[in-house]
Amino acid sequence: MPRRDNTYMDVDSDSDISIPGGDLGLRDKTKTKTKGKSGEKRKDKGKGKAKDTPYTWEASYTRSWDTVQEDEAGSLQTSVEELMARGRRKRLLAPAAAIRRTIIRHLILLLDLSSSMMDRDMRPTRFDLTLQFTREFVTEWFDQNPLGQIGVVGMRSGIGERIGELSGSPQDVLKCIADRHRLEPAGEPSLQNAIEMARSSMSHLPTHSSREILIIFGSLTTCDPGNIHDTLDACVKDKIRISVVALAAEMKICRDLSDKTGGQFGVAMNEGHFKDLLFELVPPPAQRAVTRAAGAGVTNPGADLMMMGFPTRLPDASAPTLCVCHSELKSQGFICPRCLAKVCDVPTDCDICGLMIVSSPHLARSYHHLFPVKPYNAVPIQDDRSQSACHACARPFPISQSTTVGEGMSPVGRYRCPDCRKDFCSDCDLFVHEVIHCCPGCGK
Repeated sequence: MPRRDNTYMDVDSDSDISIPGGDLGLRDKTKTKTKGKSGEKRKDKGKGKAKDTPYTWEASYTRSWDTVQEDEAGSLQTSVEELMARGRRKRLLAPAAAIRRTIIRHLILLLDLSSSMMDRDMRPTRFDLTLQFTREFVTEWFDQNPLGQIGVVGMRSGIGERIGELSGSPQDVLKCIADRHRLEPAGEPSLQNAIEMARSSMSHLPTHSSREILIIFGSLTTCDPGNIHDTLDACVKDKIRISVVALAAEMKICRDLSDKTGGQFGVAMNEGHFKDLLFELVPPPAQRAVTRAAGAGVTNPGADLMMMGFPTRLPDASAPTLCVCHSELKSQGFICPRCLAKVCDVPTDCDICGLMIVSSPHLARSYHHLFPVKPYNAVPIQDDRSQSACHACARPFPISQSTTVGEGMSPVGRYRCPDCRKDFCSDCDLFVHEVIHCCPGCGK
């Protein structure tokens, strides 16, 4: 073995430094060993990173079995009941008394279309997920608030872009956010420009309707031309409620926008939490109490009477006539009771006389927010008054009693209305409180 020259140091395998010819064999061995060790370290490092700190989409999709656990018998019923119990506990925490709410709502959606929305911390991207949840939100919002209207404004390249005008038709709103290429993210967002545009869109609205702005914000910066706090003071003066759903982190200006205007603020931790934060804004907000005079205390705001018209629906076989909203020949439509003009869809405001045209089912469906169904009481044990089957679906109740139930759940699978004392199964309890909003037993 040749003598090693101590004037040279051991070098890494990737070094370009040449070593004298006598040490070629030693260098080759060192290179092989170093590669093997560094490869093992890289493999171990990658495994540890994937194991300790998974990505957000890994936690939501790949590890979905961590959320739903099987019981001892291999059934998923326990996990399903726990999810239902969570919903029941949420309803029980809601105020039981009737709360004054605004049933005629006007909402402007401010969508962040900046380059930060292309981040992939939410799968597939923040932008695609926002569009998907926005479509679901619009559909559910109009189902629960048929007398409301929604407009859409985008934030990109430092300006606010009007994507869709205020409309009471869910089809029109969904159509304006359907084209993904038209909404391609670019540049930086501007909160001030977008809020000013939304505020100008609602300046003509009557006092009996609510003015709301919902901001879906994924950036950590905002490029504003002036002092955004002046815009915030103007929103407080105009009684515009601003709610913010942040996708990145909490920003102080976003928190101030929500707190000072009476809105809600939340930071989405994952895809499911993002959807929950969005759908919490579907029910109409409670009206804030105001002070009438000095020393009079805090009272509810005064009620205003408003004029509505119930139209006459034209049959499909009627002769085609021009509508006042699109100036198109159509057979079907609705006739305004005041000026006899023809409109395509309701609810809407007549373009000729300005009368608000609604249908009686829309008005009736808006009232369930004012008088919610009381939460059903979980029956702990069967008694003499217990029924053998559900009062709504007539499905027989289970005879055996469950030993492991979550908080708020009935071990015998019965839920009793506090007014009519009728028993319902868990599925009908969920259906009554979230879909029909009326008790089949007492009609309340």
